[in-house]
Amino acid sequence: MIRLKKIFFAFLLICFSTITWSQKPEGATIKPPDAALPTFNNQNSEKINSIIAFAKTFIGTPYHWGGTTPSGFDCSGFINYIFGNFGFSLTRTSYNLAELGETVKLENLQPGDLLFFRGTNPKSTTVGHVAMVIEVTPDAINFIHSSSSGVKINNFKTSKYYISRYLKAKRLDYNTYKKK
Repeated sequence: MIRLKKIFFAFLLICFSTITWSQKPEGATIKPPDAALPTFNNQNSEKINSIIAFAKTFIGTPYHWGGTTPSGFDCSGFINYIFGNFGFSLTRTSYNLAELGETVKLENLQPGDLLFFRGTNPKSTTVGHVAMVIEVTPDAINFIHSSSSGVKINNFKTSKYYISRYLKAKRLDYNTYKKK
């Protein structure tokens, strides 16, 4: 029942967002994007917005080591579940997810990009955690992930914990990882 409510909420959010974003108030001008801020590929923007809206419906879902369902997720289980609901087939672990896609610099991050971090050992050089960027502004790189306290959103730019553990960011080619 809870899963149905989350799916229904995601559906409503997507429908409302599509209607709202597609309407331009009379007399309004469309401001071009700030040249300093990257914009993500228009071809995939609707898909990425849908994926992000769906991911947000799981905020508060508990952490469960090895978890791949809404009853509990680990970090890569959450990413796999979200993308899987949009027909993507990804590798299961954060370590292997970090090998997919194109490496992106922090200043070029876009919604939908994946962030990779060390795990609990701050001296490790191995990927142990993955998150998805949901918003980039001058003051924030907000990302959603399943941490030890469950699915939540953090701001990379204000988090000493995640800044100290950051390893790399990757951008997936949204046409490559589809299930056949």
